[in-house]
Amino acid sequence: MNSRITDIQSRILALQGKVGAPPVTSAPASSSSASGDSFASYLQDAVSSGTGTVSAAGRNYTLNSKGIPTELAAYGNGKIPRTALSPVGNTGHRLWAPAASSLTSLMADAKKDGVTIGITDSYRPYDEQVDLAKRKGLYSQGGLAAKPGTSEHGWGMAADLDLDSKGLAWMRQNAARYGFVNNVSRESWHWAYKPNGA
Repeated sequence: MNSRITDIQSRILALQGKVGAPPVTSAPASSSSASGDSFASYLQDAVSSGTGTVSAAGRNYTLNSKGIPTELAAYGNGKIPRTALSPVGNTGHRLWAPAASSLTSLMADAKKDGVTIGITDSYRPYDEQVDLAKRKGLYSQGGLAAKPGTSEHGWGMAADLDLDSKGLAWMRQNAARYGFVNNVSRESWHWAYKPNGA
């Protein structure tokens, strides 16, 4: 449900940018933009879609059937050029554009709540995945690394966060609103971006 709310919020922001008007929430549901799109139709589309489309910064992105960003899939896991990824605020880390945008917002909102969330790792090139597997062992064998070429980090879809107990509690309570899930049971620091339940 939280991912649907995030998607609806993204569509509202996109509509606001398209219309160039005051916030959509203050406009009647029947009002239309110059192109004939109404808030009601955007809302209905957002609620019913679930097609793997993700909005960020006024642009739509898509995920393939495996939950991999379609514009990055052709590069391969861990082989994505830096220019195809987006910065996460001013951290020096990069992720897939919607994940970077969402994590930047998450960190800013946590800061407003007095919680500091840092990043220790984000996009991970293939060579680093191989090195990590050698040093920390494969997760399937009790270690801490995904099989090289399969890592969520290699798609720019995960970040390892620097979390104290307050930060971890904040993430557990709020991360889903931003599309992030802690999906590796032995790694409280690993948060993957799973928009629309991908």
